[in-house]
Amino acid sequence: MAWIDIIAPDDADGELAEIYDDIADSRGGVANILQAHSLNPKALRDHVTLYETLLFGRSNLKRAEREALAVVVSAANDCTYCVRHHAEALVAYWTEDRVEQLTADHTALDNLSAKLQSACDFAVCLTTAPAEPTEADVDRLREAGWSDRDVLDIALITSYFNFVNRLATGLGVEVTDEEAVGYDY
Repeated sequence: MAWIDIIAPDDADGELAEIYDDIADSRGGVANILQAHSLNPKALRDHVTLYETLLFGRSNLKRAEREALAVVVSAANDCTYCVRHHAEALVAYWTEDRVEQLTADHTALDNLSAKLQSACDFAVCLTTAPAEPTEADVDRLREAGWSDRDVLDIALITSYFNFVNRLATGLGVEVTDEEAVGYDY
């Protein structure tokens, strides 16, 4: 499941068991990426709070837009784990074919709105060349129709997935067909 020891939900007790139960109740299961935090329950709880805020909290970004950013960032980082999980989530909103096209190359997706295209372009730039975004890039997001709060949310989601991608790839967190499905979106 990962290159480090983990405590599986069935073996957890105390605070970790409570956190796992909360996750399972709200999400339908405990993903491997979250189990990889099991040796540090405080970090797991904080991670889940940030995840829920960015992916499910109040924002002008639609859930599908947030998941699209997750897929684009994860694809740019070649993070198979996160691509699989968030492509699965995006299929709840888009067709499988459209999600596959987004994963392969968001710039080649002909039915992507100019607004979402600008967000994906910014996310890829921030991911692949983090020192390169300029005020002009933020201005392009505004010109596409994003508010400053939206720009912040785009940057937060992008940054979050860069963090999680590195955790998944750096610890060898595995994704399986069974583990990647069945979550509440």
